[in-house]
Amino acid sequence: MNELKKYISKILHFTENEMEVFVSLFSEKEFEKNEYFATAGEYSNKLGFLTDGVMRAFFCNSDGNEYTKTFFTNFNFVAAYSSMVTNQKNLINIQSITKSKVFVADFKKIVSLYNDYPKIESLGRIFAEQKFTIKEKREIELVTLNATERYQIFRKEHKGLENLIPQYHIASYLGITPTQLSRIRGKASSI
Repeated sequence: MNELKKYISKILHFTENEMEVFVSLFSEKEFEKNEYFATAGEYSNKLGFLTDGVMRAFFCNSDGNEYTKTFFTNFNFVAAYSSMVTNQKNLINIQSITKSKVFVADFKKIVSLYNDYPKIESLGRIFAEQKFTIKEKREIELVTLNATERYQIFRKEHKGLENLIPQYHIASYLGITPTQLSRIRGKASSI
């Protein structure tokens, strides 16, 4: 729980009482490799804070092809955000790629605190703004950069991650095939 408190303290100053009220909503849960935090087609109301492990959010089309949307690594919030805020069925899956430790809270309980604890509402807004900014940056990169440039950004933003997860997940994230990724990696290592 200390990791969650430290993370929040970097974003917003909470009083001791505000912090205790907020973190009291979270409980620790371990996810085994390949276990799902959220599943497409279901309603999601869980907000998690990942303290150990790697998770990925992905979409699966009607042909069974997977498209990795994002990776979650240590000290990041994890959520099927659109399902949480719209109360509609999830469009994505969130899967633990490694064994993971997550502090999980019911999002509706967090929202119920907004009127009495404005800083908690501010934290929610800041979280949403950060996620939107990351999403916008990634969308622009997907349409304006070539695969090699996207791979370089991936390596910079996710240091060491490629040694922990299957290469086909990275290829899916970059919008390329595993064969293309292999070629790009081969060229990168020969430079």
